[in-house]
This record gives sequence, C-alpha cells and structure tokens, in this order.
Amino acid sequence: MRTILLIVASITIAIGAGGCEGPSGQAPTGSANSHDLAGDQMTDKLVLTEQQWKSRLTPEQYHVLREKGTERAFTGKYYAAKDKGLYKCAACGQGLFSWADKYDSGSGWPSFTAPIDDEGVAAQEDRSLGVTRTELVCSRCGSHLGHVFDDGPAPTGLRYCVNSAALDLEPDK
Repeated sequence: MRTILLIVASITIAIGAGGCEGPSGQAPTGSANSHDLAGDQMTDKLVLTEQQWKSRLTPEQYHVLREKGTERAFTGKYYAAKDKGLYKCAACGQGLFSWADKYDSGSGWPSFTAPIDDEGVAAQEDRSLGVTRTELVCSRCGSHLGHVFDDGPAPTGLRYCVNSAALDLEPDK
C-alpha cells in the first residue's frame, strides 16, 4: 500500500504538481479563482517571484518553505500542539492536515498519519543529505513542508513529518 501511495505521488509530480518556476527560471506571478474554505483544496497554482515570497513570509518561513530548510527538533510551535483545527500551508493557505491525524512521533516535529486528501500535498525525491528521502511539498504553491517516512502508525503506516514553520493552524470553531 505504501508503495502504491508513493507511486501515485510520483505520477502526480510528473504530471506537473511540483515547482513554481517557468522555463526561464523566473516564477510567473498571479493566481485566479482560488477559494480558501476549510477542507476544500484550492484549485489554482499560486506562483510568486522570490521577492514576493520574501515579503509575504517571515525569514524562518522563507528558509523552510522556499529554501527547503528545516527547523530544529522540538522548537516549532506545533510539534506538541493538541489544538483542534485544520493545518494549512503557511505560504498559500491551502488545507493540508487535520488535527485528528496528528500524533506524537517523538521526532520533535509535527507528525501526521495522512493529509486531509491526496491532492493537497505532492511527494518528490530528495537526495540532499546523501540518502534518498521523500520530500513533501504543497501542491498549490510548491513550498517545502517536510518529509514522509514509512515508519508511522496504523492505519497508513506513514509518518508525515512537517516543519511547524510550514504550517498555520486554523482552530475549529
């Protein structure tokens, strides 16, 4: 089952779910017809220049989301949070994870057993540390979220390990 999920995610990326840059290396700008309702996925890609991202995000968010950085373990605002709500991409507001799928993995980062749906996150290969890992990116804006590992609890057996700086929590009302 895990292999199938990763294959589906790889196919999604091959079709064009990843990345915001055009062929010139510059990101085109703009977005249209987006909506931001809890649980609904935004349908249009959000593409901004790096300067626009820098003005929109805090320095820590920019480092994690756009430069594929990682916050130190046990320092993020959501790693131990138990508040009910919807975790959204801090860069574009797309709904990603439910509080109901969050658990304490002991890793020091917010961990989830699954995204709210398969369309919100995309997976791509990451070889940045000399080992092959599966990177998670927001399917709407291409921002780095964290990584997915196959050592999670049932029912999925997956651990979506996400940086707090990549998330905003919209509390349940």
